[in-house]
Amino acid sequence: MSPPAEPGAYLYELAATQSAHFQKLLSGCTDELSAQQLIHIGKIHYQHKIEPVWMMGAYQLYLDHLRQIIATHPEIAPDRQYALETVLIKLLFRDMGLMLEGYWQSAMSLVQSEKNTVVALQGQVSDLLANLPQVLWSVAVKDNKLLYLSPTTKKICTLDIEMPIPCMGWTHPDDRETVRLGWMEALRGNKVEVESRVQAPGEQTRWFRRVFHPFLDSAGNVVRIDGLMDDTTESREIIERQQFLATTDSLTELPNRSLLYDRLNQAIAVAKREQNKQVVLMLMDLNHFKEINDTLGHLAGDEVLRQVAQRLRGVLRESDTLARLGGDEFAVLLSDAPAAEAAAKKVAKNILDCFVEPFWFQKNELYLGVGIGISVFPDHGDDAGVLMSRADVAMYAAKHTDAGFLFYDPKTDPHTQQRLQLSSDLRHALERNEFVLYYQPQINIHSGRIIAVEALIRWNHPEHGMIFPDQFIPFAESTGLIGPITEWVLRTAIAQCKTWQMTGMEMRIAINVTARSFQDPLLVDKLESLLYGGGNRLPPERIEIEITENILMVDIEHGAKAIRRLRDLGVSVAIDDFGTGYSSLAYLKKLPIHTLKIDKSFVMNMTEDDNDAVIVRSTIDLAHNLGYLVVAEGVETRDALDLLAVLGCDLAQGYHISHPLPEDELILWVKNSAWSIGESA
Repeated sequence: MSPPAEPGAYLYELAATQSAHFQKLLSGCTDELSAQQLIHIGKIHYQHKIEPVWMMGAYQLYLDHLRQIIATHPEIAPDRQYALETVLIKLLFRDMGLMLEGYWQSAMSLVQSEKNTVVALQGQVSDLLANLPQVLWSVAVKDNKLLYLSPTTKKICTLDIEMPIPCMGWTHPDDRETVRLGWMEALRGNKVEVESRVQAPGEQTRWFRRVFHPFLDSAGNVVRIDGLMDDTTESREIIERQQFLATTDSLTELPNRSLLYDRLNQAIAVAKREQNKQVVLMLMDLNHFKEINDTLGHLAGDEVLRQVAQRLRGVLRESDTLARLGGDEFAVLLSDAPAAEAAAKKVAKNILDCFVEPFWFQKNELYLGVGIGISVFPDHGDDAGVLMSRADVAMYAAKHTDAGFLFYDPKTDPHTQQRLQLSSDLRHALERNEFVLYYQPQINIHSGRIIAVEALIRWNHPEHGMIFPDQFIPFAESTGLIGPITEWVLRTAIAQCKTWQMTGMEMRIAINVTARSFQDPLLVDKLESLLYGGGNRLPPERIEIEITENILMVDIEHGAKAIRRLRDLGVSVAIDDFGTGYSSLAYLKKLPIHTLKIDKSFVMNMTEDDNDAVIVRSTIDLAHNLGYLVVAEGVETRDALDLLAVLGCDLAQGYHISHPLPEDELILWVKNSAWSIGESA
């Protein structure tokens, strides 16, 4: 019979299969092959999700159907019916048992496979948790029963797995209360994170973050707390390192500008709350540090900066803040200074003493100076920005007056409206021909002859009148105008000297140059062009270049090379303001200089102050032993001139002899003075 092509085809096929199975069952075949086939049928039933109750129902139908046939079949005798039914029941139960065995084999095989999968998964999870650096745990809060604890715990605190908070026994005593408070907050239903230190015996103290995460039931009650414990030591170290780099100068390991501002603001806040408290801010800039970098390289500069930082640390208190602001700028904060001015002066002098001895890089002996500017709260400002700005103004003034250190003075502040206007006017002074040279005579003390003059620049401002160089030279240097101004001074002075030479006035002229001008590699070429140009040659020995000793407080060999170039040209070199710098006398023997000029601060009071007289005499003796001429500045009395003669000084200049004079007045003074013009000493 062919199966109908209808949805009932599947039922027809199933009925046919059942009929074939029934016939085979009645055949009485019980060999091993038939048994395996029945077991296989059971497995197929399991795969098709035919449940055992349906299979048992089918066998029940078989049995009922067979009993009816046996009971009604005419050829089966009644006494044979019971025996036949018994055999058929045995066959049915064998058949059903074998199929159920196949079914359960498949079912148990899958269960075992799933069990193996679960076990393998559990192993993977355990391995994963064992390798994780975090500690995980779960605690039932009703009885503090441990529900889970990750294997990592034993790596952190092997002897202590106390509940409800793991590793509490090895938590730092100072941090335990913080952890307990965090736990209590979690019991109230809030997620909490706390950090604490943990140290197992013999182990390094490490930082851990504990997370307490409460689990609430449907009624909102905390039934368990899941916890995490994470090692944060390295992240804290990274953060601390970042904070260190953000507030510390990496080269010197001093506080940087940011940290200085922070401490300065704190000091000001404290001083505002408490009466009679002052705060001192000192800014300092190294003299001629740039030359070290340019000549010897940045490695030398870095090493010198480290040496400077080390020396400065040695003269300050632990409560004082020493900071590096960048480049060659440093700062000192005295946060509690009851007598601000006296304290600042003492610290400034100690700092200046740090620069007396030379610094060393490899075999190079290096001399540095420093300019220090000081501002005081509340005298010079009431916030950090103003104090920084005004200390910077004072520092700039100190660097350009060789004063060592200066307190802020509004009169020298270039940021006042008047001084800003002067700075603007300075740019037009050259083109408007507003500069003029004054000349101060120098005499030979023993012969009484006028042998030289010092050229001194003045600015004849159209509104403010005559302005002295200390009021505008700093502007010129900061704005880049010092170069053109220096060239104007050289050109004007040499032209004047040529004019005097043509009229028979044989005098040497001394010209001051700043540090920036002295470092100009074209200085000698410019001088040579001016001396020999214009159709009127001026002997080079008629010109003397004056520099301060602080200009040389860097690489002595480099300074000596520049001076030798001037001497090779025939131009002599004088050290001006000798005795006010903070270098070593050792550099003198290395420099081919011609003249030492003793600073007026020693000369003016030497007739009343024995110490000043001793300094002047020692300087004269030293200079003569080295073959130099000596000029004394600031000679304002006859007694001072007489004492200089006794001490053996060669030349003198000062108000007792003459004030600085413009060219026309100088000519009249020469004609009418008691001094006569003579050859240079």
